[in-house]
Amino acid sequence: MNQPDVPGVTPMQLDQSVAKNLLFGEILEQNLFPYPVMRERDREMLGLMVDSIDRFLDGHEKDFRQWDTDAAQPPEFIQALRELGLFGLIIPEAHGGLELSNAAYARVLAQTSSHDSSVSLTIGAHSSIGMKGILLYGTDEQKARYLPRLASGEMIAAFCLTEPGAGSDAASIRTSAKQNPDGSWTLSGEKLWITNGGIADLYTVFARTDGDAGKITAFVVEAAWKGVSRGHHEDKMGIRASSTTTVAFADVRVPPENVLGEPGKGFKVAMGILNNGRTGLGGGAVGGMKALIRRAVAQAKDRKQFDTPIAEFGLVREKIAQMTVDCFAAESAVWMVAHFIDSGHQDYSVEAAISKVYASEAMQRAAYEALQIAGGNGYMKEFPYERFARDARILPIFEGTNEILRLYIALSGLKGVGASLKELQSAVNAIFNDPIKGFGLMTGYAERRFAQATGFGADRILRQLGPDLQPLAKVYEKYATELARVADAALRKHGKGIADQQHLQKRIADLVIDLFVGLCVLSRTDALVRAEPAKAETVVAIARTFTRQARRRMARNVRAFEHNEDPALEHIADKVIAGGTYPWDVI
Repeated sequence: MNQPDVPGVTPMQLDQSVAKNLLFGEILEQNLFPYPVMRERDREMLGLMVDSIDRFLDGHEKDFRQWDTDAAQPPEFIQALRELGLFGLIIPEAHGGLELSNAAYARVLAQTSSHDSSVSLTIGAHSSIGMKGILLYGTDEQKARYLPRLASGEMIAAFCLTEPGAGSDAASIRTSAKQNPDGSWTLSGEKLWITNGGIADLYTVFARTDGDAGKITAFVVEAAWKGVSRGHHEDKMGIRASSTTTVAFADVRVPPENVLGEPGKGFKVAMGILNNGRTGLGGGAVGGMKALIRRAVAQAKDRKQFDTPIAEFGLVREKIAQMTVDCFAAESAVWMVAHFIDSGHQDYSVEAAISKVYASEAMQRAAYEALQIAGGNGYMKEFPYERFARDARILPIFEGTNEILRLYIALSGLKGVGASLKELQSAVNAIFNDPIKGFGLMTGYAERRFAQATGFGADRILRQLGPDLQPLAKVYEKYATELARVADAALRKHGKGIADQQHLQKRIADLVIDLFVGLCVLSRTDALVRAEPAKAETVVAIARTFTRQARRRMARNVRAFEHNEDPALEHIADKVIAGGTYPWDVI
């Protein structure tokens, strides 16, 4: 995606994070407005690809249910995915791939997910994370050796990070690699819940190096090497047709040229891959939501109660409208983050986490509501609703649980606020030695504190929008200021101890999520209104609805910094955990 040139708009700040700046009460307008458009090359390619994907997958509609029951995709189907070029989506043309942008790649996964999540997972685990490390951190030699075979699907890739004792805590992995005198490494350990584990020919593996307290190194490991083995196919709740297995490494010799990135820098490699790959998951969630909305509308029109189509009932209409608002918001955020990645932003990890959290939870809500609209049919395996609901349940869990990502969103932003408070302290000391510098820092801080206290200057944060959007902009301006105020107060109250205040962190994260997603909605709405004013009514209604709902959530979160049930909840948890069970009964 690229940013249109608009007169009067300041160029993007590629070294700045929109989300992190919200904790200072600042909205980086130039990084959000105007809403980005997809590059022309991608639009042309997607037009052809989307039709081809639909024609191919439409022919397998009945198969998806059977493959879900069988918990496997047949080899001939995997071969067909190869022939469609779906394993080379983001690989450069020089290595035989299609070289799609992150935005276009996410759009492809949206299309496949509208048919079946397991299909998207087979493709996405390969591209989003399995071989993404070679693209981001591989040497020229590694790229030349592997990318052509990965692009053709001759080799399918998987990402091996999770272990029995290390889920979200990636730093605690036990798999180890010891360097030999000839420079090679001996790799030993076991990884679990590896998507594509049973069909992959190449693994990106993370292992502890330099002893128990040492660092982590990333390796490119071929499945055919001696000592590599796969476990049985996991019997999962959802995404059952995709391959998920354990992968074990028993004294596997890894040549020195298969180290990915620098030795000891594997944690950075892992986080870089996960952050860069989250638009694929978000795109898939959006595609699933669109399919559910389409099915829910058809069901609501066809199903009659009391001789009336249920599409005319207010509570059913409310569900369909809410699914649409959620989908539009998720889509707006996911493609904004894809644009950040494609345009060379240096700091987008928090925004990527936000898009994953929001899109995954919106998809869950959509699956629940579409099943509800379908009534008894929705509960039957004959129809796809229950499969969508089961498949959606994994989204808040993998690629970082949403609980961990919320803590990451909050602490990443609070780290910057904390640094500014330290800078303030140094400024007080510097006044006596370097008055100009010291008072300069104090002035910047004083301006922020004044804005937090009075709201003065908020009307200058966002550029002029149309009269329908101006009131919405003021909501985000107000709560960006409120977020800065509560973040500042929380750090002053808890200091370093804020790392232990998870209830507080969740409130901060939810404020950041509503603000960032809402601003993406506002930006996209503004672009659509400008492009087609005559069709603006519905999209403005979506933006207005999201903003009003977000305002209520943000108001509750701000109040809860002072008035909440945290002590009571902690007390209840203590008692139930200590007792090991729910302690009451009626007999």
